[in-house]
Amino acid sequence: MVCLGNICRSPLAEGILKSKLKNTGIEVASAGTSGWHIGQAPHKMSIEVAKNNGIDISYQKGRKLKLTDLDYFTHIYAMDISNYQNIIDLCQTERQRSKVRLILKNKQSVPDPYGHGFSSFEKTFNLLDVACTRIVKEFRSTSNI
Repeated sequence: MVCLGNICRSPLAEGILKSKLKNTGIEVASAGTSGWHIGQAPHKMSIEVAKNNGIDISYQKGRKLKLTDLDYFTHIYAMDISNYQNIIDLCQTERQRSKVRLILKNKQSVPDPYGHGFSSFEKTFNLLDVACTRIVKEFRSTSNI
């Protein structure tokens, strides 16, 4: 799960997907394409909206996407078109590029709630919840989870 700073959208996506894949053994992580918030906790409103939905993301720490992530993970989900392109630019092989996709369908971006009110974080959570439900269905149809 990848956004720009790894404090709003991608930590939410990580927490949501982890909650939906509990006890499957599938590893889920998040990162940012920038290094602005390395080591920082998710945004307080991301933590709050997740908590309101029964998910704890307060333990997460911001980190920057690494080239090794593109080999290690089987799926790389970008929150928006700009970060999608940043990830593609980091890729060195076609195999890496083939793993990268937008988390929403139809080339839609998850709006960045940073700098906006709590309702923006709720909207982001809801979009990501739907997207993560779809991802789990896709995983179940192609593997033994």
